[in-house]
Amino acid sequence: MEKTEIVFSNTPVRKSERLFKLVTLLQGRRTAVTAQTLAEELGVAMRTVYRDIQALVLSGVPIDGEAGVGYRLRKGFDLPPLMFQVEEVTALLVGSRMVQAWTDPDLAQAAKQAEAKILAALTPQMLINVSRLPYRIPVYERAESGIHRLLRQACEGRQKASIAYRDMNGKDSSRTLWPLGMVGWGDHWTLLSWCEMRNEYRNFRFDRIQNIMLLPEHYPQHAERSLEHYLTRIVGIEDEQKPA
Repeated sequence: MEKTEIVFSNTPVRKSERLFKLVTLLQGRRTAVTAQTLAEELGVAMRTVYRDIQALVLSGVPIDGEAGVGYRLRKGFDLPPLMFQVEEVTALLVGSRMVQAWTDPDLAQAAKQAEAKILAALTPQMLINVSRLPYRIPVYERAESGIHRLLRQACEGRQKASIAYRDMNGKDSSRTLWPLGMVGWGDHWTLLSWCEMRNEYRNFRFDRIQNIMLLPEHYPQHAERSLEHYLTRIVGIEDEQKPA
């Protein structure tokens, strides 16, 4: 389908940015969105939304709907190239480089590819600004990078894992776990899990896992053995957040 170009002639920069955000909000919804919802998302008055909708329609953007009912972007409409603010680019690039530095190789590669797409969408001036960013996050090979990949796979697929673990006192144990989620603390990562041996939630530091093997068995969905239940339960209970 042929792309439609949005042209805002003699439009102030701030309004252009708002109109672009408005189109983005409409594109991300499957159902009609009311003017009140759009106004709240954009931080403007409803009458401003009405005027902006009219401006977009006159510019050729295919928006269906009416005041009091809601608005919907017609299927098949393509947005023009992405527009970023300096702070948005900074946030995205810093986040990408943290992923590259602190997670597994597969996710790091995906972050590099996403970063390349972001840079390709920037204007020459934005690229100059990006080159001056003060953040530097060194990427180096970590012994537990393979563990990251396996545990991410286990969490996503609800796959049981068997680990050999050495606790902070040097005591070794073997555990069969339901990997539920992973938490980065800056200097280390921990696995949030259900431990079959303890029949309770337990945390395990990645750098204390001596060996890991994913089991063919998948754990079931369980309302009281889940990441959501864990996070609700530990609110305000500091001791249970410590690694086993």
